Amino acid sequence: MTAPNILFLMTDQMQGRVLEPDNPCQTPNLDRLAARGVRFRRAYTPNAVCSPARASLMTGLLPHNHGVLFVEHTVDDDQAALRLQHPHWAQRLTKAGYTTGYFGKWHVERSNQLDRFGWQRQDALTGQTDWNAANFSLERFLESPPGYEPNRFYGVCDLPASQRGMGKKTDAALTFLDAAFTESAPWCCFVSFTEPHDPFFCHEEAFTQYDVEAIPLPPNLNNDLGGQPNLYKRCAQVWSDWTEREHREAAACYYASISEIDQQFGRLLERVDGAGQLENTIVVLTSDHGDFLGAHGLYCKNIGAFEEAYNIPLVVAGPGVASSAVSDARVGLQDVGQTLLELAGGQPLEDIDGRSFAPVLADPHDTSDYQIGFAEYFGGRYIISQRLLWDGDWKLVHNGFDYDELYNLAADPYETNNLAQDPVHAEQLQAMTRQMWQIVVDSGDHSLYNTHYPSMRIAAAGPG
Repeated sequence: MTAPNILFLMTDQMQGRVLEPDNPCQTPNLDRLAARGVRFRRAYTPNAVCSPARASLMTGLLPHNHGVLFVEHTVDDDQAALRLQHPHWAQRLTKAGYTTGYFGKWHVERSNQLDRFGWQRQDALTGQTDWNAANFSLERFLESPPGYEPNRFYGVCDLPASQRGMGKKTDAALTFLDAAFTESAPWCCFVSFTEPHDPFFCHEEAFTQYDVEAIPLPPNLNNDLGGQPNLYKRCAQVWSDWTEREHREAAACYYASISEIDQQFGRLLERVDGAGQLENTIVVLTSDHGDFLGAHGLYCKNIGAFEEAYNIPLVVAGPGVASSAVSDARVGLQDVGQTLLELAGGQPLEDIDGRSFAPVLADPHDTSDYQIGFAEYFGGRYIISQRLLWDGDWKLVHNGFDYDELYNLAADPYETNNLAQDPVHAEQLQAMTRQMWQIVVDSGDHSLYNTHYPSMRIAAAGPG
């Protein structure tokens, strides 16, 4: 049997929950993809910021090991610098004889020379949208506090997807695919959109698919963040004057943007199917992180360790993958590359933090060995430190700037009841804190586990 092709579909800032059956977001092509494969309900990002998450995806390493701790364009050149001694999974694919192509947002490191990382044919800058050419029939600006530049946060425009970045990236990928279909080598095509990242822009036609007044508000929209870090409350002030109508409009624009993404990804899937290669193609759909989208009164990501930002969509379909399955395995972006290499018969990456979840793709309900998840956050512009640990239904957030957070996601899926200060759960807090330290030590996070200094002894239990 020939090695499988790989079609990798990636978005930016797309909630995992939009693929749930009861979510109002309309994604018929992605729904059909999920019906062909395995959808992971508990997939997560190892860092809810673009560059660190994408670098983890490519290297299989946690951010403290690959060196990209922040969004690379917001710091000096000697910061958030990718450590080049670690191979990427695309390099393993090229050694295995694959033809590789990458189209769209890169944001892993600064050079944009993707051939250095295994992508033979690439255009990391394809499809920059000229928003000055668009007219907006609906737009909402953030204009306060005084001194900050006005920020168009959502809007409906007359520029269709075909004339915007996502359409141009899809066109470039289709050109690559048409050429790859004529070759005997297996191929890997990576298509990376900047949407639905804020600002939430969409075309009028996509927006009309949604009844704004019927869009449900997040159950935790009006969470007063009592018992949760004060920094979260401070950030939520940005949207504190929004009306329910504005929250619904923002959601409608966000969902409409995803519906446009769905159409573009549908074009790619249709082309592969039309070439008779879909059955021998592994298709991956995921995102670098999610968006709060009004949860806890917040939007975007960065400030807040809530599931809306850390839970990401992840669907895998193709040869060696079960069909029509939903899995509760806890898998992260740092695991994806190693999984693809195993499915493709490539040489695995060595000494990484991620691991293959190919066994779950074959048997989606055997999740006993995939209950633990771990993520890191180092801030950005405002530097703060967080470590997140998931163990089954339990979630710990160790905060280096405020009191910790402890949630039972089964009993409290919207994370409104922080149990970290409840004496009843002191044993659970300590146990998970020790578990966190073990991962910190095992993964070589030297800076954090050397925190025996008197003023840094803030955790419920120490790293010893």
